[in-house]
Amino acid sequence: MAEIKAAYRSLVKRHHPDAGGDDTRIVALNAAWEVLGDGERRRRYDAQHGSRRVGVGVGGNGGGGSQRGPDPGAGSPRGGRHSDGVLLEWLRQVYAPIDRWLGQVINPFSAQLRALAADPYDDQLMEDFTGFLRDSQARMAKAEQLYRSKACPAAAKGFSLSLYHCLSQVQDALAELERYTLGYVDDYLRDGREMLREAKRRRERLHQERRRLDL
Repeated sequence: MAEIKAAYRSLVKRHHPDAGGDDTRIVALNAAWEVLGDGERRRRYDAQHGSRRVGVGVGGNGGGGSQRGPDPGAGSPRGGRHSDGVLLEWLRQVYAPIDRWLGQVINPFSAQLRALAADPYDDQLMEDFTGFLRDSQARMAKAEQLYRSKACPAAAKGFSLSLYHCLSQVQDALAELERYTLGYVDDYLRDGREMLREAKRRRERLHQERRRLDL
């Protein structure tokens, strides 16, 4: 697949209208990649998640994958000091590392994009940017695995759901940005950038809510 990506990117650079290429040819190249790219994504997704939708795991609804995201309050104890201890443990063991990984993706993105904007057709600049995306996707995969590994206490059910939405927003943004790197289609770049901006706002709201959860 790496060879196919490299060949596709080379053809797009050669035939992109911004480089004096032919509109018809670039449309055909993008259509071909949509078939190849979607097929690979389905194989990767099936290998990682099987037939279940993303987020349906620990505490999930078990309903055939029509709803994205687990039930963050499933199986959570309620009441008393035990409940308080479970909440603090979840915040320390689950929320804190996920928030750190989110920051490692969201915070450096603007600088990474500015570096690429100097010349998106420069192979080294593009390789640096795609490397950032690969590292970011790896972090988000770890974050999702951790999120699904431990059901949150009932007291943080809404907070946990907001955390999941922020995580999903970043994952979707990275997917759009990866599509941009393969075809230089500005719509993907714009959508990915806006998704990350929204994820940043979500993360800031989570920080505010986290302070309210302190006992």
